[in-house]
Amino acid sequence: MIELREVSKTVMSGSEPLTILHPLSLTIAHGEFVAIVGPSGSGKSTLLGLIAGLDAPTSGSVLIDSVDITQLGEDALAKLRGEKVGFVFQFFHLIPSLTAYENVAVPMEIAGAGDARARAQRLLEEVGLTGRAHHYPSQLSGGEQQRVALARALANDPKIVLADEPTGNLDSANGRHIMELLRAIHQTRGTTIVLVTHDRELAGMADAHLVLRDGRVVERTLQRRDPIPLAQGEPVRPR
Repeated sequence: MIELREVSKTVMSGSEPLTILHPLSLTIAHGEFVAIVGPSGSGKSTLLGLIAGLDAPTSGSVLIDSVDITQLGEDALAKLRGEKVGFVFQFFHLIPSLTAYENVAVPMEIAGAGDARARAQRLLEEVGLTGRAHHYPSQLSGGEQQRVALARALANDPKIVLADEPTGNLDSANGRHIMELLRAIHQTRGTTIVLVTHDRELAGMADAHLVLRDGRVVERTLQRRDPIPLAQGEPVRPR
């Protein structure tokens, strides 16, 4: 479970304080798929960074599975993220000198997983990239690179996946496919997914949403709804 207690973020802009995120409290239950929606500058990526422990709040507390991560040192934070959190970013952040397979396998090898090779192959198959495993990022389309990044996010079987504008660099067809993959992962694995997006249509595929504007919540539906089922016979495969 993810819990935010009166979390805010203020930075200095010149000599004046600038509040990026006004005090916010919310709870995201285990297994929920929540979309954080809003225009550029609304505070949504800042909020995701605070949930991830990549940034520290000015006030308030962030808890993951009842652990207040704002009280953890860098080593403990890195350990918690490595065990419980997977990340997907807008700009892929793949290692260009490694193949798709190697990009997925490396986090597992660092964690000391004994079956890293077999698991990497299974994850690439799960995102529809079996035949592209030995291609380098420069040999893959944007949609394929994002699917590698998604497989890498699942490498250590995290309870939580945080996705920051994962469709932002993709066309509409590839963007929708990434959302379908996230939805399938949510449904089959029970993974908690927190998605940041400016696209209200894609956000509608999540269970619930939180709308931000100017660092304030202007709309929220955080009660869990029935997940939107995949269309009958719809495969989760590359398009």
